[in-house]
Amino acid sequence: MNNSMEGMRHKINGAENLESVVRIMKMIASSNIHQYEDLKVSIEDYYHTVKLSLGAYFRNYSSDVLFKGDVNQKEGNVVGAIIFGGDNGLVGQFNELITDYSLDHLSRFSDDVRVWTVGEGVHERLLDAGVKIANNFKVASSVMGITSLVGNILLESESSLKLGEISEFYIFYNYYSSDHLSVPTNSRILPLDAKWLKETTDYPWPTKIAPEIIGGGNLLSLIDEYLFVSVYRACAESLIAENASRLATAQRAEKNIGELIEDLTRSYQMERKNSIDEEMFDIFAGYESIFRKDN
Repeated sequence: MNNSMEGMRHKINGAENLESVVRIMKMIASSNIHQYEDLKVSIEDYYHTVKLSLGAYFRNYSSDVLFKGDVNQKEGNVVGAIIFGGDNGLVGQFNELITDYSLDHLSRFSDDVRVWTVGEGVHERLLDAGVKIANNFKVASSVMGITSLVGNILLESESSLKLGEISEFYIFYNYYSSDHLSVPTNSRILPLDAKWLKETTDYPWPTKIAPEIIGGGNLLSLIDEYLFVSVYRACAESLIAENASRLATAQRAEKNIGELIEDLTRSYQMERKNSIDEEMFDIFAGYESIFRKDN
């Protein structure tokens, strides 16, 4: 009986320790969500500024320059794709969703595909599906880490982007939805074609005063900023969705562990009561035996 109670007590202690770990993970995920959401607001402002700058440039200069030189995307047969996933563990269906979504879309390309991944979760699943990965990057663990991650991604793919070896370039990522937590999507950032040019030129200017470019402007620098902020936005969105999935998973785990602790505690208390009852019965039985002998 004592061994059984000791085993239950050990299980209760283990469950309580696990509950503490899950509670800490929940707090970290919640804190990360707030940080990345604040970052998203800032990066949207930055993206807005870059789009305004490009629109101002094309209102003042001929758009023909876009289709010449280094920024022109030559006719090619390679599609580039960056796929943002997450790390393994307590993220629910986060990695499965973006993996299945990416595989479905990549299968539609008749051209060769050059894939970069972010996170071990999506990397392992794509490898299992037979996708060749050009490189895998670690998930950013902080706001400061996003800049380094995006810089490394663009540096890795710089020759393909600048030399026009990639005919199209896509970003695949999950974004946060209050209804579904993680919703997979994609964004095409290359080529900088006529459709993109029209959207950029028509991007509404916030005042009635027409913009002016001082010093001739630097289109290549603006294009670099556009590529950087586009990848940055996707990374921030993915991190929000990942932490939201981790928070929801941790909340479910905490609830299940709490229920398990209640069940174990109830069983332990019942076992302890039975043990006490048996001990009391033995005491009374012994007393009764002694009493009978005395009489």
